[in-house]
Amino acid sequence: MSTTLVVLAAGMGSRYGGLKQIDPIGPNGEVILELSVYDAIQAGFDKVVFIIKKAIEKEFKEAIGDKLSKQVQVEYVFQDFACVPEGFKVPEGREKPLGTAHALYCCKDVLDGPFAVINSDDYYGQSCFKTLYDFLNNEASEHHYAMVGYVLHNTLTDHGSVARGQCIVENGKLVNVIERTKIEKRDGKVQLFLDNEWQDIDPNTLVSMNMWAFTPDIIDEITKKFEEFQQVLENDPMKGEFYIPNVVGELLREHKCDVKMLESHDKWYGVTYQEDKESVKEGIASLYKKGCYPEPLWK
Repeated sequence: MSTTLVVLAAGMGSRYGGLKQIDPIGPNGEVILELSVYDAIQAGFDKVVFIIKKAIEKEFKEAIGDKLSKQVQVEYVFQDFACVPEGFKVPEGREKPLGTAHALYCCKDVLDGPFAVINSDDYYGQSCFKTLYDFLNNEASEHHYAMVGYVLHNTLTDHGSVARGQCIVENGKLVNVIERTKIEKRDGKVQLFLDNEWQDIDPNTLVSMNMWAFTPDIIDEITKKFEEFQQVLENDPMKGEFYIPNVVGELLREHKCDVKMLESHDKWYGVTYQEDKESVKEGIASLYKKGCYPEPLWK
């Protein structure tokens, strides 16, 4: 059975102002996603599923997909409004994707074993992929999942706020994920905007960067949660989103799953804003200089 990496690449990149999934970042024109796939292959993954929008298929394949298909088995899934459970109604006039949980639901016909999930535009570091691979092949079972948590201060940008899932951990297990939609560096502190005011948050807090290990039964759980999401859309039909951390958090509170907490102390790199690009390029270049990646990356 293949060990599959699912890549969430259907986001619109609205804050960044473009298709950041295929924006060159590495010293030889590599995109962040290439480094993640390279790290995953080195760890033992042998299949990659890209979740994209149909509208960017040609551009995505030309920029990266065709190149990676020469290195690993590649499959595509399209996140669109046609792929929803029976009875679910997409609000009229809605253009924005429905969120990461919906994206994962769209993979329902291509996942037949344990799999990992990552964002396309986050650089996660190298060690976490081996950690995920080992979990998927040795521990994963129905309703027994895992998440790689990152230290908050390693995931911030100097150019604005970020959204992070704050992890509540007990005895090595995730017990809750609280979506924090606005965290940023302010006056030498790390703060979150909550209850209409800025509040301090421990910079060493573990947060979710959407790096998960699941078994296919998570799709069944997401399907069940669509009914609750329909109610969310009644209040926010154009922008309400269905997030993976929300689904997992609800399952944890309902005692329907357990999630092993895996930690990474690697530096995260990501291009949340255009202004992040140069510092990310410098950080990735330094990894090449340290010998973390070969040049050229693909032989």
